[in-house]
Amino acid sequence: MNNTNNPIKKCLFPAAGYGTRFLPATKATPKEMLPVLTKPLIQYGVEEALAAGIENMSIVTGRGKRAIEDHFDISYELEHQIKGTSKEHYLTEIRSVITKCTFSYTRQIEMKGLGHAILCGENLIGNQPFAVLLADDLCDAPDKGVLSQMVELYKKYNCSIVAIEEIPKEDTNKYGVIAGNEIEPGIFMVKDMVEKPEPEVAPSNLAIIGRYILTPDIFDIIRETKPGKGGEIQITDALLTQAKNGMVLAYKFKGERFDCGSIDGFVKATNYFYDKSIKNEKKEEKKITGKNSEKQSILSKSISK
Repeated sequence: MNNTNNPIKKCLFPAAGYGTRFLPATKATPKEMLPVLTKPLIQYGVEEALAAGIENMSIVTGRGKRAIEDHFDISYELEHQIKGTSKEHYLTEIRSVITKCTFSYTRQIEMKGLGHAILCGENLIGNQPFAVLLADDLCDAPDKGVLSQMVELYKKYNCSIVAIEEIPKEDTNKYGVIAGNEIEPGIFMVKDMVEKPEPEVAPSNLAIIGRYILTPDIFDIIRETKPGKGGEIQITDALLTQAKNGMVLAYKFKGERFDCGSIDGFVKATNYFYDKSIKNEKKEEKKITGKNSEKQSILSKSISK
């Protein structure tokens, strides 16, 4: 029996890929550990999941990915080295993440596509609905994070959901693409789903990004899904089967998304988050300046009396 009415408690991170577009940087460093400013990509993803009320992080890794496990662990040598120094505050953020989460890991021995990577995580997830987050799709939203938006939607519909965005028609061969009926503004009931179609045959320009909420029956469907091009098991094929047997929704999320699996997207993300950090620093400076001015004004009035 599928527990589709259960809340989303676990997030699966497929993180076994080679990151070949970033070689030689990713020869010894997982692409999920590439930093945007001072945080690795996967930490942004974990923080997004935490903000959605998810505290159990299940990570599917591969050979040479121990850096991910080490990052979400206490480094006693480093703690000892910087304790009591001016640099200690740099570890505050990651300490907070580590204490709030439970991390579990498994390995994808062979690279057989995203569907296979998700299936590798079945023992970590169990028989319950779960989120899937691809760390190299870095998202930022003004109010609620993308996963938070999707969790709210799941509470209403209790079915699998994929996040989508509009892309230029000529880029459809880089994404999974959906077609469907819009049942609410920005929410589509999926009728068709194709992996990386050529622009002339793409059913739409609505592309799937690396955010999913999946019901547990997806595991059995993936098991029955035949490998496609390159021997890979595509999650889009499994989701289309699920859509035909029941219901799958596509949600046009609110926010920004950067494809950090490409150098162009990675640079754009770095520039975006750098500009955002500068703006936040200026806001904090104004707050401090304003408070100091207020104190000075009160002090002046007090002296004049």
